[in-house]
Amino acid sequence: MRVVRPFGLTLSKDSARDIASAALGQTPTDGVALVVTPNIDHIAMIRRLPALAGAYKNAARIVCDGWPVQLYARFCGLQVARVTGCEITAELMRMAPQARSQRFFFVVDSTETDAALSAWAERRGIVCAAAIPPFGFERDAGYCERLAQSIRTRRTTVLVMAVGAPRSEVFVDVYRSLLPPCWAFCVGQAVKIELGLVRRASSKWQSVGLEWLWRLFQEPGRLTKRYVTAAAGFGLAVAEDQLRNRREGRP
Repeated sequence: MRVVRPFGLTLSKDSARDIASAALGQTPTDGVALVVTPNIDHIAMIRRLPALAGAYKNAARIVCDGWPVQLYARFCGLQVARVTGCEITAELMRMAPQARSQRFFFVVDSTETDAALSAWAERRGIVCAAAIPPFGFERDAGYCERLAQSIRTRRTTVLVMAVGAPRSEVFVDVYRSLLPPCWAFCVGQAVKIELGLVRRASSKWQSVGLEWLWRLFQEPGRLTKRYVTAAAGFGLAVAEDQLRNRREGRP
């Protein structure tokens, strides 16, 4: 049977609940189980960032976060659903009170997020720790090693990286030997959305694939250039993937 691997990625058919249930039900015994959620921006970055490509290669689960990624996967013949980082995070955080044996560690972007997270953990009775790394932390090997050791000292079983791509994915992959056996989720702003700090697009926007446009309306200054660059990079990635498939004799 032909194995379909869009962009060279092994995409998971698990649902958000499947993945969250696996993470909260059993801690990995053989190191870090990295979960990544590619959208068009991530696919574009994989083309030019070997460290991110390496993280994806070593990931335990890769799901289609962006609807263009899902559409391309289906074009390639892979029937896979769209599973967003927001959905996975929502399942994790809502199921957490029933997983008392799990120890959560969140890497977040600000004191505001940290405070909201602490309040959430206290209300739910959850064992939870957090860190707020400085801007550019991924380039400071000393800091990254200390962060990894802190995560290990806490005997973390569920690590949630909420500081964006590619720094989240690369940190987990590069320093996985220092991390404890755990599930590691790279979910960007999904934690802030679940905590109510950022408003997500309504289900109507999501259902027609226009959540990206909602976000653009919210942050045009930050996202316009990013979306244009991502769209161009994604288009090139699709073209390269098709050429690679033809060379290898795959439809």
